[in-house]
Amino acid sequence: MTSIKPATENLASSGSAPAGALHTGTSDPRTLIMRNFRQSGIYIAFVVIVALFAVLTDGVSLSPGNITNIVLQYSYILVLAIGMVILIIAGHIDLSVGSVVALAGAVSAVLVIRQGNAWWVGVIAALAVGVAVGAWHGFWVAYVGMPAFIVTLAGMLLFRGLTLQVLNNVSLSPFPSEYQRVANGFLNGLIGGQGYDAFTLLIAAIAVAGYAVSVFRTRLARIRYQQSVESFPLFVARVVVVGAVVMYFAWQLAHARGLPIVLIILAALVLVYGLATKKTVFGRQIYAIGGNLSAAMLSGVNVRKVNFWIFVNMGLLAGVAGVIYSSRSNGAQPAAGNMFELDAIAAAFIGGAAVAGGVGTVVGAMVGGLIMAVMSNGMQLMGVDQSTQSVVKGLVLLLAVAFDIYNKRRVGATR
Repeated sequence: MTSIKPATENLASSGSAPAGALHTGTSDPRTLIMRNFRQSGIYIAFVVIVALFAVLTDGVSLSPGNITNIVLQYSYILVLAIGMVILIIAGHIDLSVGSVVALAGAVSAVLVIRQGNAWWVGVIAALAVGVAVGAWHGFWVAYVGMPAFIVTLAGMLLFRGLTLQVLNNVSLSPFPSEYQRVANGFLNGLIGGQGYDAFTLLIAAIAVAGYAVSVFRTRLARIRYQQSVESFPLFVARVVVVGAVVMYFAWQLAHARGLPIVLIILAALVLVYGLATKKTVFGRQIYAIGGNLSAAMLSGVNVRKVNFWIFVNMGLLAGVAGVIYSSRSNGAQPAAGNMFELDAIAAAFIGGAAVAGGVGTVVGAMVGGLIMAVMSNGMQLMGVDQSTQSVVKGLVLLLAVAFDIYNKRRVGATR
């Protein structure tokens, strides 16, 4: 039976290396360097971009208040990027998520603000709207066989129109304080600290320790299966750099307002989906479908079922993003979520997802989203006009995809 090689390679990799990056038995130093760069390049790029804007803004971009604002302002894009990268891995895309964010927020606002229901009723309703939309898309893509591009393009128009009807073309605000805390609340002062929040630092330290243990175990597993791995000094350097960035980030948050509640939500989602895509049968099937559809079908993968549920999942995450965005903006607007889908798609591709599918990780999408967030925030601090910001973001996306294609050609040439 035909083997599903791309899926296996991706599941073994913690980065977003393209198929073929984990061949064994090579001793060519240049080839090993290229593999190491493909696995760690996104982290290097992130650190470089953060440092660049720190210099250009005279350190303002790394101030405690600004780092907190980045978390609050871009959290909903990162949530969407999780679902988007899963779709892209499977060879699909969703152009409707911005409209679904708007519709979920609108339904929540009508129930909570206009009808006076409890805040949690709005949250549940927004999630239910997202799941229903995802099931709608999943039906047309998985069981009717229509291309996801067409289905979600139609959904973008359909659900934007429904948003206008639900809101009667007017904005609704404000939400009760409990609802606002979803995206604007903080956990601080739980274990004290002299001029800083010690709880934030404790959570960050636990996260770094967990990350170090996880990647070390992954490295040992690769060695045990005789797969090529990055050099040990480079591995240690990567762990140290990631840990230092996280702890610095936490230190700045601890000196601002503490640990944002929305960051806890986002971290939980990253953890759950990171494990689901790497450690579960369903996750392997997603990679298999995107890597080699024919081989996946021959191997007994229920392609229709997997495609249906990944769209339901995308809808659910769009509902979560709708709650976060409406909570952050303290209301629902007919134009909410405009262009969110493009930011989520850009985050996935910049984070290492492949255009052809079969390649990508949740963590990579998060780093890609953070790169976009740091760039947007930095340019805003510098007073760069919106048109120039769009040009820069477009060029970064283009270069990211070009780099993926270049890598594929190099891998093909070295086989």
